[in-house]
Amino acid sequence: MKLSAALGVAAVIPGVGGFRGSSALAQDDVWASEPDKALAKEQAQEIVTYGIPDDWANYGDVFKGFQALLGVTDGKHTDTDMSSLEEITKFDAEKANPVAMFADIGMLWGKVANQRAVVPAYLPPAAEQLPEGYKGAPGGWVATFAGVPAFVVNVDALGGAEVPKTWEDLLREDLKGKVGSPGDPRSSGTAQTTFLAWAYANGGDSTNLDPGVEYAKKVIQQYNAAASSTDLLEKGEIALWMRYDFNCEAAVAQLKEKGINAQTVIPGVSIYAPSAVMVNGYNTVKKDAEQLFLDYVLSDEAAAAFAKFGARPILSVLGKQELPADATAKWLPQEDYKDVVVIEDFTSIDANQIATLWDDEVAGG
Repeated sequence: MKLSAALGVAAVIPGVGGFRGSSALAQDDVWASEPDKALAKEQAQEIVTYGIPDDWANYGDVFKGFQALLGVTDGKHTDTDMSSLEEITKFDAEKANPVAMFADIGMLWGKVANQRAVVPAYLPPAAEQLPEGYKGAPGGWVATFAGVPAFVVNVDALGGAEVPKTWEDLLREDLKGKVGSPGDPRSSGTAQTTFLAWAYANGGDSTNLDPGVEYAKKVIQQYNAAASSTDLLEKGEIALWMRYDFNCEAAVAQLKEKGINAQTVIPGVSIYAPSAVMVNGYNTVKKDAEQLFLDYVLSDEAAAAFAKFGARPILSVLGKQELPADATAKWLPQEDYKDVVVIEDFTSIDANQIATLWDDEVAGG
């Protein structure tokens, strides 16, 4: 199926509609009021999230910094790991009794969150710095940082073979069964943006995904059947794992601590793939803390915390934020990123299109 045909396919994400229901509209008045810092301090004593563990891009330090800013001295953070689709579905399922305050989503899923009306019609003051394609319309989420689809390699597991340097190298015969999957593009933000990177690397772009489809058909034949993990990488059952660059670097550090030769490879052409934080529009009981946090994730302090982990703060990627030298000291050389593409408007790309293409042309082909 060509992308032009996919544009006309009905949404494949369960429950997604193109309107805001009456319950969401009734909450708009609540979100229209300015945040109260005193109430926010009380609300932020315990932050509950989906898909934002402390070690995800250094969010643990980001939450601590936010709580400290509000004067919270003994704050807690509780997270349940989920994919982007699962998070949106969970917000909706729990709307009568909301639990989480925030969730991290691949930015391709932002439009789905707006369509599903699980996020509020609210944007913080700091969002004015973001172009339209990097924040929710009419609100509810903002881009936070970007990862670059790349791969981490267990060099020892290659048995002396050359370290793969490009996406094309992953198709080598000696790597069959040794490639770790980035996930399922029908539910995972990381997998979807990796698919986009394949499209760009093979002559396509966000409006022409066919080259990505053709590459996907080949690379999935290289996948190991087991679910990818650092443990499999350590054992050498997979020689490499496709992940964001900052996740790759974290895995390299873990493997090197165990005496394993490992490295991160930025495979030539790739993309800056933004993540976003979305607010649970139904959790109005904690709306003051949620409003202030949506602003805080774009601050210099939060940016430095993300950068120290290796994630690229979104305002920095867009050339709108200077980072201190100590925050970028452990980054890979900028030369490695010379062919990495900044996509101007991620909201022009539909998660449903990619899911449909994967169903029809890759998984079903």
